[in-house]
Amino acid sequence: QVQLVESGGGLVQAGGSLRLTCAASGIIFRLDVMGWYRQAPGKQRELVAISTSAGEKNYADSVKDRFTISRDNAKTVSLQMNSLKPEDTAVYYCAAQLVYGGSYYWGQGTQVTVSS
Repeated sequence: QVQLVESGGGLVQAGGSLRLTCAASGIIFRLDVMGWYRQAPGKQRELVAISTSAGEKNYADSVKDRFTISRDNAKTVSLQMNSLKPEDTAVYYCAAQLVYGGSYYWGQGTQVTVSS
């Protein structure tokens, strides 16, 4: 089993920045894929950014020029969020796969609120 714990969420004004961190634990040595999803009230959970242990990265178009995902180590991933907009407000969830194409594991989520 894999446990994922997010931190770094909070309340910021538009134009501000936050850095989210996700740390994995469990009987594992590494995770091939780690990333972030978000879910706003009344909306589907959507992909924000993903990264692999090989350094590959993929971003949603809505955040591509503002967010940066980083694999800090084999079991930790961060999301640097700059130039935040009110529409970025959501619960952000860490997600991970032991191997590419495998089942996803999910964190409990951390709230990000961007005020106008």
